[in-house]
Amino acid sequence: MSVTAHDVARPYLANLAQDLTDLGAIRSKPWAEAFTTVPRHLFVPSWYEQETDDRGIAVWRQRHAGDGEDLAAVYRDVTLVTSLDPETAEQVAPDAWTGIPTSSSTLPSLMAGMLEDLGVSDGHRVLEIGTGTGYNAALLCARLGSTAVHSVDVDEGLVDTARARLRDAGYSPQLRAADGTLGYPEDRTFDRIIATCSVPTIPGAWIQQLRPGGIIVADVALGIEGGLVRLSCGAEGLARGFFTTNGGRFMPARSDALTYPAQTRPERAPRMGSRPTRLTAKQIRTHYPLRLVLAFALPEAELVYHSDEEGLALQLQCPDGSWARVPLAGDNEGVVTFGGNDAVWRRAEEAWQWWNHVGCPAQDRFGYARDSDGTGYAWHLPSGARWALAG
Repeated sequence: MSVTAHDVARPYLANLAQDLTDLGAIRSKPWAEAFTTVPRHLFVPSWYEQETDDRGIAVWRQRHAGDGEDLAAVYRDVTLVTSLDPETAEQVAPDAWTGIPTSSSTLPSLMAGMLEDLGVSDGHRVLEIGTGTGYNAALLCARLGSTAVHSVDVDEGLVDTARARLRDAGYSPQLRAADGTLGYPEDRTFDRIIATCSVPTIPGAWIQQLRPGGIIVADVALGIEGGLVRLSCGAEGLARGFFTTNGGRFMPARSDALTYPAQTRPERAPRMGSRPTRLTAKQIRTHYPLRLVLAFALPEAELVYHSDEEGLALQLQCPDGSWARVPLAGDNEGVVTFGGNDAVWRRAEEAWQWWNHVGCPAQDRFGYARDSDGTGYAWHLPSGARWALAG
């Protein structure tokens, strides 16, 4: 009897499920069984891994799932990049490209945590936003049955490929090529919605297609930082819940199938001065919940890396061109340099001081809500402190 790739991979599936259980990402028997059943290599036969080539250039090196090390590599608890933006991708070697990733197979522990947070039960109908490789849809099918699973992706090519791979794995969910931020393109309602892309706010279409009491698990990108939220929706259109213990950082939802729109930024304000600060780059980089609080307090700001003759720095920048930055290392780590004015950094310092004053709470101590009129807000669960968010 011939040995198939699925047979060869069975030990890797079992090991991955056990690893995710040991991490606490898998918390129930049905999801352990799903991860043990669904072969990830069938949905990710090739992927890109970033490395530095001989010339010192960061490139995406393509790998293929075959027998041996590469097959085992598919079953690591890592995100696997599966496609690059054609507007930025440039082939620099037979198996290497530069460019910006546009699709991936998500970190399995993150997928497992989100699926557990979704709280599905037998008979639930689920909508997945972001079909991607089809692996997450296959896990949902293994848990709920194909007829209960619906999935959309803006990239028709990805949908066609995922459909074929799902069929090969024995699953037949309802797949559609559509802009996921507009919900499912047919008149359906769902008990659960899970998004494997990030959105700046929960789209109204998702709430409209969710049954009262239904659950949304999605990644909300708030500028400086974002995170996964688990929301329950009421009949009046209010989605309300909390940030989960899992981090997010999914690729942004796209309205174009192949590429992201180019970002336009204002001319940066001229340098105005420097002053001492107790809020350092190390503190911001080390503490994810702090970055989340900074995102609440500064919804218009971005957090970026800045490089010049003085070295590498962490920079906050605003739509009016003002900015403030602190170095990542060196003798001036406690010095902020700013352009325009230092208002953005003063607000960041105030948010940092508040976070410290209330005991440096973790992200799951914060709530998130989207009202029926599209406005959103976050709040600190113990104290009720509240921040308005961009709609």
